[in-house]
Amino acid sequence: MLSQRDNGTCFAGKRWYSPAQMRYFGRQHAHVHTMKSITRGLFGLLIAAAPFSGWAGATNWMSLLNPNLSLAQLSIPGTHDSGARYEPVPGTAKCQDLTLEEQLNAGVRFLDIRCRHINDAFAIHHGFVYQNLNFDDVLGAVIGFLNANPGECVIMSVKEEYDATGNTRAFEQTFDSYVARNPGKWYLQPALPTLGQVRRQIVLFRRFQASAKPKGIDASSWPNSTTFSSGVLRVQDNYSVSANDTKWNCFKAMLNEADHGGAGTLYVNFASGVQSILGIPNILLVSNDINSRLTSYFTSNTLGRYGIIVLDFADATKCALIYNTLPPH
Repeated sequence: MLSQRDNGTCFAGKRWYSPAQMRYFGRQHAHVHTMKSITRGLFGLLIAAAPFSGWAGATNWMSLLNPNLSLAQLSIPGTHDSGARYEPVPGTAKCQDLTLEEQLNAGVRFLDIRCRHINDAFAIHHGFVYQNLNFDDVLGAVIGFLNANPGECVIMSVKEEYDATGNTRAFEQTFDSYVARNPGKWYLQPALPTLGQVRRQIVLFRRFQASAKPKGIDASSWPNSTTFSSGVLRVQDNYSVSANDTKWNCFKAMLNEADHGGAGTLYVNFASGVQSILGIPNILLVSNDINSRLTSYFTSNTLGRYGIIVLDFADATKCALIYNTLPPH
C-alpha cells in the first residue's frame, strides 16, 4: 500500500519515506528492471541462435523409445557397405568416411557388412577391394558400443562378398564360429523383435543361405537392383542408377510406403547407388546428389515412421534428421 502526505512524504510498506528517499528507490527499481530486461533479451538471443539438435543424443537415441515398439516401427539410420573406406581409384569403392565406431556414435544402427570367406575367416571387402578390416574388428566395434550404450541395438546385415578361397568349411559354419564366441550378444530369431527384446544385442539380418535355423531375419532372397518384398521385408535397392531423378523417385516412393505401411513390415530403403561412365563406376555422382535431396526432405518432413534408411557417406547430421522423426513415445 502506498499513501502520500501534503509534505510529499510517502508511506510504503511499514514506514514513511521522504521525497528524496522515494526518488532513490525509484532509480534503483528502474535499474533492476532494466537489468532483468537485458538478461531476458540476451537469453532469448542465445536460445534463438542455438541450433536445434533434436530430442535425443546420437549414442543413445534408442534408449529413450518405448521398449514395446517393434524395430519395424522406427526410423533407423543405416550405412551401405559400412566397412568400405578404401578404393584404388576415386569414386569406385569407397562408400563411407566414418569408421564403424564413428558411425555408431553418429547414430547409425544398421550396418551392411560384406564378408569375403578366406581361410575359414571373414575379411571385409567391397567387391575385390579389401578394406583393411576383418570381422573380428567389426564385432569388437559393435559389441564395445553396445556395452557402453546398453539401451541400443544394432541390426547387422551379413553378406558374402567376392571369391571364397582357402576354406575347409561353409560360409555359414564360419559365421557360426563367430557367434559362438559371444552367443548372448546375438538375436537370431526370424521374427521382428521389439526394441526391449534386443537392447544391447546384434540383430542378424541374414543375406546368406542357411541350413541350420533359426538364424536371424531372412534376407537371403535379394533380387538384383530393384524394389521387392520378401517375407517381413520390403526393400528398395535400385543401386544401378541411370539417372538420379529415377533413383530419387524410387527412394521417395518407399519413404511414403513406410510412413503409411503396416507395422509388421520392415522397410529397408537404400539411398545408395552407382552410375557408370565409360564402364567405370562412380559412387559420388549418386551420393552427392541423393544425400542433398535426402537432407532437404527430412528437414521438411520431421515426423513419421520411415524404416531403415541406408546411406553412403553417413554423418551425424543426416542420422539425426532420420531418427528424430520418431520422438519418444
